[in-house]
Amino acid sequence: MDKIDNNLLLAIETNWYSFVTAIFVFAFLYFLARKRVGFGTRVLVGLGLGLVVGILFQSLDSLEIKGITTFGSIYISLIRMLVIPLVFVLVLNSIASLTSLDYLRKIGFKTFAWFLGTTGIASVIGLLTALVFNPGKGIQQPAASDAATREIPTFSDVILSLVPSNPVSEAADGKVVPILIFAIFLAVAIIKVGSKNEEAVKPVRDLIKSATQILHQVVKFVIRLTPYGVFALIAGVAAKYGWDTLQELGSVIVTSYVALIIHFVLVFGGLVLFVAKVNPLKFFKKVYPTVAVAFTTRSSYATLPINLEVITKRLHVSPKIASFVAPLGASVNFNGCGGVWPAIVVVFTSQAFGIELGLTDYVVLVFVSIISSIGVAGVPGPAVISTTVVLTALGLPLEALAIVAGVEALIDMARTAVNATGTSVTALLVANSEGEFDRDAFNNDDDEEIALNAV
Repeated sequence: MDKIDNNLLLAIETNWYSFVTAIFVFAFLYFLARKRVGFGTRVLVGLGLGLVVGILFQSLDSLEIKGITTFGSIYISLIRMLVIPLVFVLVLNSIASLTSLDYLRKIGFKTFAWFLGTTGIASVIGLLTALVFNPGKGIQQPAASDAATREIPTFSDVILSLVPSNPVSEAADGKVVPILIFAIFLAVAIIKVGSKNEEAVKPVRDLIKSATQILHQVVKFVIRLTPYGVFALIAGVAAKYGWDTLQELGSVIVTSYVALIIHFVLVFGGLVLFVAKVNPLKFFKKVYPTVAVAFTTRSSYATLPINLEVITKRLHVSPKIASFVAPLGASVNFNGCGGVWPAIVVVFTSQAFGIELGLTDYVVLVFVSIISSIGVAGVPGPAVISTTVVLTALGLPLEALAIVAGVEALIDMARTAVNATGTSVTALLVANSEGEFDRDAFNNDDDEEIALNAV
């Protein structure tokens, strides 16, 4: 007991100024939250205060920053805590929500194919853009402890590592991909059994829905800590590396927006033009309300009501298709959050920590991005979960999330706009293939009024 007391006294004696600084900053951030200051604004304030405090501590060599960085480490641990249960339950819920295999085969397959296919394309675009812009070159982080001994696995090893053999053991070991695949098997089995006997699977469906709601609440608890975590983590990085290193984060913002714009214009515009065979400029004009609401709210769920109205009243897709695609897209279709962003963070992390990635890693990156994008919660913040899944699957250090978290709010606006627009594109493509798209009304601009205040 004396040893514990001595350690506590020593920690207070050597870090009291960092503890006091953290308390004052946390109190200020809490005050902003009580005054209803926006989440993104508070994250940026946390970033700015972290920069100031970290650079101040760096200039005064006698000051120890550890008291502040401890809070950042707690935040990272809470994020890690969520990964396995969250991805398992949300993937299971997203797929098992389909009522029958016939319905799944008819429009479900097409919807998922477009969602996941465009996410894969987004991941490739994010990867190639990041390799061109090299966003992590200016961030010199110490090499990961296993960097020297890290071996690039063979393709056969990669395939075998993806196949679940003991889900409980793999969950305990933090192996994400086998858990995702196990969840997909369970979800398909629930649909199969439920198509024959709905009563047999109703308790399971209810349990999954309840677990999903509870986990969403846990995610909200953790995400609310983001401004505080960003302050602590950025303060530690700034104190260690200084302003010259942190200003390189501007390249992360530029890289992200370039990749997102390429995907928005070329991929979405190309699909609308060549597959649905409608004017992409007219399409983008019609979906502007969706883009505007998604960009400002940074929430796919908050955008869902307006997106449903846009799809039915401006794109003239039948309500039958819209009511299936739009809600599903709010929890599955994450081209920006699950495709572009994880790819950029992976390249950033590999460059910043001096870890070389090979072609096999890039293939795994795209595959895991596609799978992990299923079920990402459509609220501001949880894109970090999807990115954590990808980093974990590739064995990359999660500490990179601390560096990019401060600018993520700026990038999240564009990511969410891409996500929501992708749902509109998919609804149009599926409706066109099923004869549920009123092309004449679309071309004649026969649009109904949309209640923007419904959001």
